[in-house]
Amino acid sequence: MNIQITGKQIDLTEPLKQYAEEKIGKLSRYFDTVMDAHIVFSVNKHRQKVEVNLLVNGINISAESTTQDMYASIDTVTDKIERQVKRYKNKIKSHKPRQQAKDMVVNMNVFAAESFEEREEQAGGSEPKVIKSSSFKVKPMSVDEAVMQMNLISNEFLVFRNADSDQINVIYQRKDGNYGLVQPEA
Repeated sequence: MNIQITGKQIDLTEPLKQYAEEKIGKLSRYFDTVMDAHIVFSVNKHRQKVEVNLLVNGINISAESTTQDMYASIDTVTDKIERQVKRYKNKIKSHKPRQQAKDMVVNMNVFAAESFEEREEQAGGSEPKVIKSSSFKVKPMSVDEAVMQMNLISNEFLVFRNADSDQINVIYQRKDGNYGLVQPEA
């Protein structure tokens, strides 16, 4: 397991680092492959915050905890991560194995949208600008797996390759709590 530890507004002591590495290291028993972990400690007044991001088999699992004691925050965030890992492993076991298909890299652009009033004032003004661009691998998965992955990484949407149709789809969380699926026309 590769563990990277970062401190924001805190001097990290060796016992604190060792405790965090030991607690997060125990999660490796759930996976056969090497996983990467990034732990961020931060202090804001009397609040001790720990954020953990795990990358396992291309899946990002993250959690955070804020308490008045850094060690308690480590324990709490480890429990949260462990629950997510167990839920993920149980869902993987319940799904049939999918066919391995080629991964596809997708470029995603985020556009800055102006308010309606600003657009009216400009009348024929400029188009939205790309403010962030990122690339990521699109993994083949079923719709159920995509929903699970989206919930694990706490996103409002997820771009994935549908294992059944071999097409790029987008799953998103609706305001009513249900999910929507965007599919290209055949």
